[in-house]
Amino acid sequence: MIPARTVIIGLGQTGLSCVHHCMRRGVRPAVMDTRALPPGAEQLPEGLACYFGGLNSEVLLEAELIVASPGVPLATAELQQAAAAGVEIIGDIELFLRECTAPVIAITGSNGKSTVTTLVGEMAAEAGLAVGVGGNIGTPALELLEHPLELAVLELSSFQLETTPGLKALAATVLNISEDHLDRYDSLAHYRDTKLGIYQQAGLCVYNREDRETRPLEHCRAVSFGLNNEDYGRIEHQGETWLSVDGEPVLPVRELRIVGAHNQLNALAAMALAAEAAIPRPAQLAVLRRFGGLAHRCQFVAEKQGVRWINDSKATNVGATLAAIDGIADGMTGRLWLIAGGQGKGQDFSPLIPLLNTHITGMACLGQDKAQLLSLAGNTHGVADMAEAVAWCAGQAQPGDWVLLAPACASFDMYPNYPARGAHFVSLVEAL
Repeated sequence: MIPARTVIIGLGQTGLSCVHHCMRRGVRPAVMDTRALPPGAEQLPEGLACYFGGLNSEVLLEAELIVASPGVPLATAELQQAAAAGVEIIGDIELFLRECTAPVIAITGSNGKSTVTTLVGEMAAEAGLAVGVGGNIGTPALELLEHPLELAVLELSSFQLETTPGLKALAATVLNISEDHLDRYDSLAHYRDTKLGIYQQAGLCVYNREDRETRPLEHCRAVSFGLNNEDYGRIEHQGETWLSVDGEPVLPVRELRIVGAHNQLNALAAMALAAEAAIPRPAQLAVLRRFGGLAHRCQFVAEKQGVRWINDSKATNVGATLAAIDGIADGMTGRLWLIAGGQGKGQDFSPLIPLLNTHITGMACLGQDKAQLLSLAGNTHGVADMAEAVAWCAGQAQPGDWVLLAPACASFDMYPNYPARGAHFVSLVEAL
């Protein structure tokens, strides 16, 4: 039961899903947002009490339930005051869990959680389950309740975990921990401990043995994933590297379309979670063989004339380009051709020089700051636009080679945003 005096803080897509969830259950919530003109305000039903431009302490103190957006810290003075007065404060995920009767797979981590969430969701669908995928990715969790569910797969941020005390996941994972959101947490340990809250009451804890910070702090039923031959891992078999389970080979790494050691870890984590949901191994492997990655993030596009094309348009700075190259290096045997350029934002491109002298066979340079890229080494080549870059790389590359779009630059000199840039690259590759 949702109490009559419910206040929803924070609009946008998730806030609207909370409003509609309450309305469908006969409750007309009050709505609050610190923004004067919050997104989605025009979609609110008529007659709701709305408080925009700040938090109204008087209304919050009279509430029976506050459903707070993940973007509003629990340390906010008005929420602290309401909590001290005994008002229950939860988030939309907790509201979802109070009605969801299907088992839940819960996924968090600093990186890779969208990939693993998507993989597990597709594995469940491949097995014929009525699965809902949502949370911090795509669909707000409450919208998943609009259809029959046999399994829910939720990506959860640390902010969402703060307001989800009732999580009892069938299986839960913390994929990795790295510095993030330290403007909201007073230390890395505080951030980590919030992430590790996903393990509370989980049927199975799935942790990354390459990252000791992901290990559960308390004794629980657990399984790990990593790059050696334990639990979910890797082995050498028939002269090549395979993904393995308990030391038994299950899939050659070369059959994965997602590339890099980090994505092998993502695949292993997804398999461990899927197995706990009784998703058969053949369904797991079918998805791993076809899944090309999320759009514009080291996304496998196609293999043309024996050349693999990878779209990492989201690499809008030098660090991201270095990470993309490092990520694919683990599975690459041929030569690498890089497409880079755009608005450099005043960056220092010199960290690319060692790679141009070793890993990168040639780099096609385009966009506003291509002159700086061309000056880095002798194996650079200037092009007028993306079409010419793709054509040049296609002419240079030989079977077994890889072509990577990882621009190290913003896109705004030539495209509205990085997805538009990536989509153009994909269309050009597909037309080869």
